[in-house]
Amino acid sequence: MKARKQMGSLSLLQRIGRFSVRYRWAILIGGLVFLVIAAIAGGGVISRFDSGGFDVPGSQSFSADTFLAKQFHTGDNNLILLVTAKQGTVDDPAVVQEGMALTKELAAQAGVLQTESYWTRSFAPTLRSRDNTQALVLARVGGTTTQARERTGQLLPLFTREDSLIQIGVTGDSAILQQSGRQSQQDLIRAELISLPILLLFLLFVFRSPVAAILPLLMSGIVIAGTLLVLRIVISFTPISNFALNLTTALSLGIGVDYSLLMVSRFREELHAGKTVQNAVVRAVERAGSTVCFSALTFGVALIALLFSPNFFLPSFAYAGLAVLAIGMACVLLILPAALAVLGPRIDLLTIGRRWSPGSEGSFWHRIALFVMRRAFPISVACVALLIFLGSPILHVRLGLVDDRILPASASTHKVQENIRTHFVADEAHALHVMAAGVVSAAQHEDIQRYALALSHVPGIVEVDTLTGSYANGQLSAGPQARSASFEAPQGIWFSVVPSQEQVDNNPLEIVQKIRALPAPFSVEIGGHLATFLDLQNSLLGQVPLVIGFMVLATILVLFLMTGSVVLPLKAIVLNFLSLCATFGILVWAFQDGSLSAPLSFTAAGTLEIRTMLLAFCLSFGLSMDYEVFIMGRIKEEYERTKDTTLAVARGLEYSGSLVTAAAFLLAIVFAAIATSGIVLFKQLGVGMTLAVLLDATIIRAFLVPAFMRLLGQFNWWAPPALQHLHQRIGFREAEFDPALERRRVTALLGSKGD
Repeated sequence: MKARKQMGSLSLLQRIGRFSVRYRWAILIGGLVFLVIAAIAGGGVISRFDSGGFDVPGSQSFSADTFLAKQFHTGDNNLILLVTAKQGTVDDPAVVQEGMALTKELAAQAGVLQTESYWTRSFAPTLRSRDNTQALVLARVGGTTTQARERTGQLLPLFTREDSLIQIGVTGDSAILQQSGRQSQQDLIRAELISLPILLLFLLFVFRSPVAAILPLLMSGIVIAGTLLVLRIVISFTPISNFALNLTTALSLGIGVDYSLLMVSRFREELHAGKTVQNAVVRAVERAGSTVCFSALTFGVALIALLFSPNFFLPSFAYAGLAVLAIGMACVLLILPAALAVLGPRIDLLTIGRRWSPGSEGSFWHRIALFVMRRAFPISVACVALLIFLGSPILHVRLGLVDDRILPASASTHKVQENIRTHFVADEAHALHVMAAGVVSAAQHEDIQRYALALSHVPGIVEVDTLTGSYANGQLSAGPQARSASFEAPQGIWFSVVPSQEQVDNNPLEIVQKIRALPAPFSVEIGGHLATFLDLQNSLLGQVPLVIGFMVLATILVLFLMTGSVVLPLKAIVLNFLSLCATFGILVWAFQDGSLSAPLSFTAAGTLEIRTMLLAFCLSFGLSMDYEVFIMGRIKEEYERTKDTTLAVARGLEYSGSLVTAAAFLLAIVFAAIATSGIVLFKQLGVGMTLAVLLDATIIRAFLVPAFMRLLGQFNWWAPPALQHLHQRIGFREAEFDPALERRRVTALLGSKGD
């Protein structure tokens, strides 16, 4: 009864800490059972991931492509065979015969819905190379994006071959997706093999104890398994991108290790300060646990912003990230404290070198903080100027689409596509589909011809095909042929608009904008691969203000609840955007401009893909706020104790600076391992996140945070009276911790005084 009364004055985190101490063995056994169940049940989700996520439901391109598929039973050619004549040209009789046979063979394959080739299209020049030694066979593999990718994976080895007359190479969107999916799985294994031993060594360096070092990795393992289980449930309701798997493991390792680092460090600090094991656990859960909760909340806000995306690609990463945060919190607040309660002083077993001890006032970070605060203004100006300089390349950022250049130069589909890009005039595989629903050829024959002529006159268009014939350079180049009838149905007609390789290579989305701006004699909708990416880009760009606004407002709210100040959240937002500006400026310089293409082994496309950039932005924003919470939690704790901002900043950095630096380097290790990926999108994400983490932990946290807080002084903690009153009512306020009282409480619950 006495123990129950004592519970009334405890905070929620103190209760969780006491619960973990009292039921430590049951929690550990439950955690082990959960790990086994999650690993078994969650492992099956990998085969159910989706390769799509490019369409924009409700967009013009989606409507046009849906109309094309339903009424004309056709669509984008997602499989391409590049046929090279070993001797002579593709017009030689023997090669013609072989090409016709190859087209027929491909058409007979299961899952292949349509085929056409240079030879079956009456020797169409758009399907022939400039030197007449190469020609194309185009095909559409049916089914969903994932089904088409899997079927293409079976066709790839079958049609990658050569004989005495011809050599055949395979590429196309489905083939590129197939190889990128396989590459991402290989990259995932390599990243784990690289990061795990380095993480262990770094944790060993930080903790000086193998027992303490292994605990964060064990927590990460539980987080990975648990997240896969959550995704297994989520995927029953919505598709999830196969690329989310790589982020799942990376975030699980990073978040699991970072949060565990906080908890283990605080436990050892309390233990070495003379507290009993039980009190040290409760105190660690109360203090480090509050930081973990606010950190997860601020990071979660950034991930929730990804849910505003028009399709499932970016939300897939949100589901994975939110699952990581939820399970990571559960592990660090329940399972890890239970393990610490069991281990007690044995956490320092087999200590290597100097035993860990909390910082003193002469510590490195204390001296750094004092040095910066004595020179707050010049250091602020210098750091801000440096970040703006690093971010300046973002002024010429160009957004583009995903193509074969996301793959390593050694990938077969990339080699074949590069060959086509170099030697062919037209890009038939990425032809635009212009839908004209309700148009009848008999009544509007002249309008159809005039519009086709106008389309063919648009710069960057090589050919226009429709039911009235083929058009090029504003003229009729060929009358109606056998395939012309396929451009008409009772519900309307359509035009195939073939862009040039040069246009697709240099400015692929511009051609869609030109065609949409072209006056038409009837209502038209533009679809196709390029139109889909333009609609996706426009949709995402339209969501950017909403995403940023949501993240900023939600972050301000969370940090206000934590600090009671409106100044500190605004300061955090400003510093965060400075860090992100520098990060994205470096990404533009490295990847778009190709400045690091040689050392990082990738082919520069001259653009950055918007989904990757938006993902990197949200993740970087979340992680930056993560570290803001890490440091501000300790600074606020010291300020509440001393009411001296300068001293609070110095001591806050003294106790959290090394911790934040260690956490940042641990995360940087994980993301740097992702940067070894052969897929450029992951390489960009890995490099971007590594830069964001390191810039934030060094320039921002070590220099700008103490400098800005020194300049602001007591104004750091200001809020309008109404908001002060609101914070008193709903803000986060930790319960007072009395070690002697807490020891009596824990002893009363346990029924003994032992560990």
